[in-house]
Amino acid sequence: MKIRIQGEMSLSDIERAIVETFSELEEDYRVRYSQGATVYINPTNGFGHDVKPLTDDGHELVCLSSKGPTRSAAEEYNLL
Repeated sequence: MKIRIQGEMSLSDIERAIVETFSELEEDYRVRYSQGATVYINPTNGFGHDVKPLTDDGHELVCLSSKGPTRSAAEEYNLL
């Protein structure tokens, strides 16, 4: 399944759009789980020009991986 968010905007705005779209999926379409996700972004400088993020050693950053959200201390110690 593809979710498309169009137009240049800040990452915060894209994050909000993703959250709103996920809420719509849950509420309107009863989607509750996914086998992971791949998110592609097209980094820009805010003026429509493409940019390439670089690592500390000057190489182009091509991929970031995540194992999911960071668990809170309450979750770690089963306090919830």
